[in-house]
Amino acid sequence: MAIDRAKRVATFTLRGPGGGEPNTPATILGEGDQWWALKFARELDDAILLLRTNDLEVGTWVFKSAGDMDTMLAMDATLRAHQENWFVRETVNFLRRVLRRIDVSSRSLFALVEPGSCFAGTLAEIVLAADRSYILDTAENTPHIALTTANFGAYTMNNGLTRLATRFAEDVAAVDAARAAAGRLLTPAEALELGLVTYAPDDLDWDEEIRIAIEERASLSPDALTGMEASLRFSGCETMDTRIFGRLTAWQNWIFQRPNAVGEKGALKVYGSGNKSAFDWNRV
Repeated sequence: MAIDRAKRVATFTLRGPGGGEPNTPATILGEGDQWWALKFARELDDAILLLRTNDLEVGTWVFKSAGDMDTMLAMDATLRAHQENWFVRETVNFLRRVLRRIDVSSRSLFALVEPGSCFAGTLAEIVLAADRSYILDTAENTPHIALTTANFGAYTMNNGLTRLATRFAEDVAAVDAARAAAGRLLTPAEALELGLVTYAPDDLDWDEEIRIAIEERASLSPDALTGMEASLRFSGCETMDTRIFGRLTAWQNWIFQRPNAVGEKGALKVYGSGNKSAFDWNRV
């Protein structure tokens, strides 16, 4: 994690598995707590909780990845092949809980798919979880995204749906199109056409597009963002979890009642006056 407290931005670099990862239950158990899947889940969970507790003003999280796509795909194949093994099963359950923790964090989420990224399968879930995702459209060292069977059921959200189903508002045709592309390294154009990313800027625009997007999001009312983002992350069918995180706590309690809206320099108080709002940057 790299934290820029002046800009209120934290950047996560998710490092994929190295070569020679164990791929049988016996060797996985022998690796123990240093097995990539378990270590990754534990460290990401720790990072999220540390930020949510200690850096309340850091309201924008940017996710990057680094590693080999084929090795990440092989890791997903191992998770699928041994899903009945207790240790593998509990690790996948842990990964599901950590990914859900991202969904219910009141932070603005960006994912950047750049050359050297390994957003495949399990790691692709973070691209799908982001409020905005960008993939660099370049002919040189082109980055890719890849889906696996894990993206179609292993990591459901609090609404009981996959992130793909939520992303497409349960549009079966869109989900089926994504399913048909599973297992392939998708180019920026393909990822954009399938709706897996938000934007695919080219080399000329990349730096400025990302800078402007992050600065823009970081400048908005934290309370308004909490409500907007939580609602958008849980489209489709409702569960008690989504009512709590997306409707009641996030929307009703934070948008109109807090000082950022109705305080002396809140957005509603100064609206139309020509004066600028003064926000408390703490996120809940």
